[in-house]
Order: sequence, then structure tokens, then C-alpha cells
Amino acid sequence: MKNVYGHNLTVTLFGESHGQAIGAVIDGIASGIKVDEDFIKSQLSLRRPSGSISTARSEEDNFKILSGVFGGVTTGTPICIVIENQNTVSKDYSDIEGKARPSHADFAAFMKYGGYEDYRGGGHFSGRITAAIVAAGAIIISALKAKGVLIGTHIKECAGIADKNFDNITDDIELLNTKEFAVLSDEKGEKMKENILKAKEEGDSVGGILETMVIGMPAGVGEPWFQTIEGMLSLGLFSIPAVKGVEFGMGFAFADMKGSEANDCFNSENGEIKTLTNNNGGINGGITNGMPINFSTVIKPTPSIAKPQQTVDFKNNENVTLSIKGRHDPCIVHRARVVVDSMTALTLADFLVGRYGTDWLRG
Repeated sequence: MKNVYGHNLTVTLFGESHGQAIGAVIDGIASGIKVDEDFIKSQLSLRRPSGSISTARSEEDNFKILSGVFGGVTTGTPICIVIENQNTVSKDYSDIEGKARPSHADFAAFMKYGGYEDYRGGGHFSGRITAAIVAAGAIIISALKAKGVLIGTHIKECAGIADKNFDNITDDIELLNTKEFAVLSDEKGEKMKENILKAKEEGDSVGGILETMVIGMPAGVGEPWFQTIEGMLSLGLFSIPAVKGVEFGMGFAFADMKGSEANDCFNSENGEIKTLTNNNGGINGGITNGMPINFSTVIKPTPSIAKPQQTVDFKNNENVTLSIKGRHDPCIVHRARVVVDSMTALTLADFLVGRYGTDWLRG
């Protein structure tokens, strides 16, 4: 099992959903970067459950930074962050051991690890582990912001309701990063919540689409072919549980466009080169062109639902019917957005320190 992400600035994840703790180790980070623990707490709060539209499992996400930070700044050595698991109810999973929960990793993990995996709450495959990504990402998001790189994500679509589009990107990013339920239209957000609750009442769940904007990325960052900006962002995003689709700029809509419609024409004004449109999402040839990076991420409906489903007891090789009990989310889209922001920050910072040197993040 490989748990290390990145090339120049790396993140290693550890822990299981119902184990003693989860956490992350950040390596390759420069010294002298301010670490704001209040901001880490704030970011973790955005990932935590939120009222009736989320799971009843509520972790405080109290974290400890065990190494790599002294006097509120990074020392340049590996940063180890640990988050204790406190609100686990493992007995919820004793009755379903060996039963493949539809769209979960239970069967795939059993086949890979031969039955030695921790199955409780999904073990190492659980969305619980994303708290470690958020804690690590918070340090990097702050460092990028100090360099003028801003990241923001909104719930573009959820439960059949679409949010309004980005307008003034800088203002919209700042607004979204203050919101627990990240929408640009509060009216649309309330309708999304209503539909999430309807699905919950039916013992079901819903998914959605997150749209991310990144501004302030310099042109010329990235690699062609096998380590493109799109490719590496996709690698990170697809590691987030429940992500099943990523598209950049116009994405699949390009299929119905002509070249004259799809092309982003260049223009020079006051010595600054930009494109008149941004259909390609700020990336050409796998490399940033200085325009906002824009991509959308599809989050599937939460697979843990109360409705009876057909499955297999793979230890006894027999068909069974499964109705999942316990504490589960009817929707995780709103909780996933801060994870997407965090993974985006980790990916872009890796590219930036590779392009400009490790100390670039220090400012």
C-alpha cells in the first residue's frame, strides 16, 4: 500500500477510521513558514459533520503537531500531525464483517490484503482519513495565500439544484472560504439542503459537483506529457473517497463545440498577456498559462444507505441482503469541498517548489 503523495513536497497518510488516530507527515517543506493552528482548526471544522444533513458521528478533530514546527513556524524538518479518533462505535460494523457493502472498498480490500485489513468504518479507505489531508493542506493553503495564490471551491450542483456561476472570482473565493455550506447563492443552498433531507428521510443519499477556481498561479508551471498540471491534480483528486469524475475548463462540453468557439484567443494589454476566454481552465500543454485554473469534481452519492441492497457475504460466498445501519451522511459534497481545496494546494505547491525551489514557499 502506497500512502505517499507528491515529488518535491510530499504528504504521507496514516491511520484507520476506528483506530487510535489518523495523521499526516509533510516532508520537503521549507523552514520559516508560519503555521497558524487556529486556521488549521477552522479548516477542519469545514470538513466536520454539519447538522441533520450529515452523519451523527462528530469528532472534535483535536490535532497535535509532533514535529517540524517550533515557535509557530516550520523548521524545515518533517511535520507530523496526529488527530485522535474519539467518537468511534465499532460495534456498528460487527454484523456486516465479510459482507461487501455496495460501492465500498470492502471486497476489493479483502482481495488485496487477504482479510488482514481493518474493516471497521472502512479502515484506511474511509473518508475519515481526509481530515489528515485537510490538516496538512491548511499549512500549505496559508503559505500559498502569502504568495498570492488563492483557492476556492463551491457546490456547483447538488441534489438536482445548481448554484450560480463564479462572477468576480477573487471576491467569490473569499466569500466561499468563510462558508460552512459553500454556495454562491444562499437561496440555492437552502434548496440543496431540503433535497438532501428528503433523500435522508427515504433512507437514501445524493451526490453533486464541486467547482474549483485557483488564481495567482504564475504561467509556466507544470510538465508536458506524464506530469501535467491536469494529470497530477487528477491523481490527487481521485484519491479522495467518492470522487468519480474530474474535468478542466469546459471539459466534456468541448465535444459539442467548434474550434472557433473552444479556442482561447490571446491578448496583450499594458504588457500583460491573457486569454480573452478561459475554456481550457488556465492550462495549455499541461502547463499553467497564467489564467485562473478551473476544474470540476464529481462526488458520487454516499454509498452507505439504509435501503436494503443485494450483496455477497464473501467469506461464506453466499448472496445476502444488506441494510446498512449506523451513522452515515446522506450527502458528503459540502464536506468534501475543503478536502478538494487541500489536495489542490498540496499538488500546486509541489509543482511550485519543483519549479522555483523549496524556499519559494517561505516568501
